[in-house]
Amino acid sequence: MQRKWKWFVYIIECLDGSYYTGRTWMPDLRYDQHVSGLGGEYTAKHGVKRMAYIEEFDHFEEASLREKQIKGWTREKKEKLINGIWKKEW
Repeated sequence: MQRKWKWFVYIIECLDGSYYTGRTWMPDLRYDQHVSGLGGEYTAKHGVKRMAYIEEFDHFEEASLREKQIKGWTREKKEKLINGIWKKEW
């Protein structure tokens, strides 16, 4: 039986107030990597305040498209998503 993977798109709020958007199949581990400075250059430079938002997907391709979509958004639009004002279907 083949294992079904779950994929996650997440937004991290950095210590300087900026946002980092990423994708993973192990959100707890990935968050710990970001906090420790091993998660990527951006979060190592800007620091990690909190995991501000997370979405779950059944397919890698869906998660990839969503990550790219969110990365193209303005700060205002990301904050609406984080605060539950902007629906993920938009």
